[in-house]
Amino acid sequence: MKKIIIFTIFALLFVTLSTTLFKIPCSAEEKTIVAAADPYPPFVDPEDPEEGLSLVIIRAAYKTQGYTVKMVYVPWARAEALTIQGKYDILPDVWMNENNKKSMLFSEPYAVNTVKFIKRVDDPFEYNGLESLKGKKIGTVRSYSYNDEFQASKDFIREDVADVMTNIKKLVAKRVDLTLEDEIVAKAIITKADPSMLHKIRFTENSITSNNLYISSGIANPRHKELIEAFNKGLAEIKANGEFAKIFDDYVGNKHQLSKIE
Repeated sequence: MKKIIIFTIFALLFVTLSTTLFKIPCSAEEKTIVAAADPYPPFVDPEDPEEGLSLVIIRAAYKTQGYTVKMVYVPWARAEALTIQGKYDILPDVWMNENNKKSMLFSEPYAVNTVKFIKRVDDPFEYNGLESLKGKKIGTVRSYSYNDEFQASKDFIREDVADVMTNIKKLVAKRVDLTLEDEIVAKAIITKADPSMLHKIRFTENSITSNNLYISSGIANPRHKELIEAFNKGLAEIKANGEFAKIFDDYVGNKHQLSKIE
């Protein structure tokens, strides 16, 4: 009986000491984050060896916290829906609005998108508030989170499609009057798909909105707080050590003119 008691005491001591002194490492699966989005160059770009500016920043931030990031390319509507459901871990390049705040937790912002209207080259239109859109047919991308007032207005028609390039083709073919997108993103997409289209369009001088760019995780995902907190902590670290500024300097100097969040 004494032997059993002594053995039990030693066993309990061993478990206690093991728990206190030794950290059991997380599995590779627990430290891997699956991001999902559609191509959105230069931020998310399957043709870029580094997969775009957003992925460079996100991977750098998460690396400081011991995570790796796997990127999956799917249509935006599917990426958003499955991230909300928790089947993907994060959206890497999302805007915040009142609707998606209900179902997702957002990080600190890391970049800015300036959205302008795109018109045919011979169109004198200039954007001067929502009233200037009255009677227009405007090409939008399904499930993109545009300005809330723009989404709610009934003074013009919004016609959804799956991607930006489809809207550009419809615009040139006069099937819509306008479309809208971040100017840098639109130019990058058109340059890859059909550079000749750049000579057939123009961007308005005035923008409809400047949107902060975030990562988000669905509240249904049991790791959503962990994932967003880890990114925020990592983002603060790469800002403090200069890596964040260097990443943007590389893109500004070598690829695109982009806006960052200081």
